[in-house]
Amino acid sequence: MLKRIALFVSFTISFSMLVFAQSNDRYIPVTKFDPNRNPVQDLREAVAEAKFTNKRIILDVGGDWCIWCHRLDAFIETNEEIKNFIEKNYIMMKVNFSKENKNEKFLSHYPVIEGYPHFFVLENDGKLLHSQNTGELEKEKDYDKDKFMEFLKEWAP
Repeated sequence: MLKRIALFVSFTISFSMLVFAQSNDRYIPVTKFDPNRNPVQDLREAVAEAKFTNKRIILDVGGDWCIWCHRLDAFIETNEEIKNFIEKNYIMMKVNFSKENKNEKFLSHYPVIEGYPHFFVLENDGKLLHSQNTGELEKEKDYDKDKFMEFLKEWAP
């Protein structure tokens, strides 16, 4: 009888650890513009994670060819307040737009983009809430921290 109980407890602990490990590995954010990625699948995974974490989604549309896309990444990475606010409130997902892959079918579900990078803010179920020209968040040759935070706070969950 004791062996059965020990076996049951051991099985339960092992199973719980497996489930816990899988739940912590739920979503790997898309952090680079990659013409080979499938944005439909990426969005499906981002929606699942956004629902699970009660966050909104920002689609960051651009490409490796785009200097302002690189400036935007550097701006976020070097501003702890902005970086932390994004991590707390949003799932960021990059959508490639380049001569190799314009992702036209995927992007046809959203308003026309006039410049890159461009943000689409989505509810955690994937519904479009806002289309943001990131040029409006610029200041000289960088981004304006106050404008950027105002934008993030306005659309946070």
